[in-house]
Amino acid sequence: MSTSFAVMGAGLMGRLMALSLAREGHDVELFDRGGADAGQSAAYVAAAMLAPLAESVETEALVVSLGQASLERWPELLATLPTPVFFQQNGTLIVWHAQDRDQAAQFGRRLHRYDDQLLPDSRAQELPAAGIAALEPALGQRFARGFYLPGEGQLDNRALLSALGLALEQAGVRLRWHTAVEPGQLRADWIIDCRGLGTKPDWPALRGVRGEVVRVHSSEVALSRPVRLLHPRYPIYIAPKPEGVYVIGATQIESEDTSPTSVRSALELLSALYSVHPAFGEARILEMVTQCRPALPDNLPEIRWDGGRLIRINGLYRHGYLMAPAVLDAALGLVRQLSLSAAGLETWRCGQRWAPIYHLKEAA
Repeated sequence: MSTSFAVMGAGLMGRLMALSLAREGHDVELFDRGGADAGQSAAYVAAAMLAPLAESVETEALVVSLGQASLERWPELLATLPTPVFFQQNGTLIVWHAQDRDQAAQFGRRLHRYDDQLLPDSRAQELPAAGIAALEPALGQRFARGFYLPGEGQLDNRALLSALGLALEQAGVRLRWHTAVEPGQLRADWIIDCRGLGTKPDWPALRGVRGEVVRVHSSEVALSRPVRLLHPRYPIYIAPKPEGVYVIGATQIESEDTSPTSVRSALELLSALYSVHPAFGEARILEMVTQCRPALPDNLPEIRWDGGRLIRINGLYRHGYLMAPAVLDAALGLVRQLSLSAAGLETWRCGQRWAPIYHLKEAA
């Protein structure tokens, strides 16, 4: 007999959880206060870069490990969807202006901390101008040195959200758009809360980190992989998407303000973009969007079981796409084990690969 699940929140994590549970034969209902496009979610705004090594200089080793595992899983997940989703694994290019070479040297030292965990052809490579030109001809004459991080990737977040929405319909998930609910209102066997900041009333440690992202269209610049510009005040990433669209971001502001992009942020992001290549000066601004990413005090994700029938998945911060498949696998493992435990077949043991992200209470 199938188990019933109510999933709260239809951003990236909620859609992945609902679809996976439905495909395992369970009865699944998905609730979200927004619409089918996920336009109110942090997942809608993100650049969806899959760059664990690039992120390693600023985050914990756990996030890097989750990201590396997820990078292997994304092609498998995308292959099961009913419509194609842009995905590439052309690596990440890091560049800097001459005056920031000291910062680049420090960045390089941090990158190489993971050399022992990587195969030689996966380690960061320092490039001269000719090496940059070989990867990105548009940038070869503009930067004297750079780092290339092989194997890193990106995907089209909005195409993915749309494909997941269609897959949910095909899998028979009951979709409740524009329906805000609280756990106490739901009668399913299990409740999975993936609401991000919507969970904050029940999880006070959550905070929002404001990020501002610009989307532009350029027919004059051709980049074939994400490019990051090191800068002491406003580092940026430039993620090329299909049909000449570029996603540029992202500010990190400790604020839960979701009002429109500030003039300062717009100037910083666009000035940095222009400094990478002046042809971006003729790009057309498609949108400037703002969203708050849900974060916990340690900026690490957490899967929290309340000892009853409620599981919360939260705190993916700005690494949602980077580590979502690994967090998904960990959450599904917990659900399966707790379901068995509830049936008296075995007892949960927190000995899984990602044990640090679990917070478990013993059932009463």
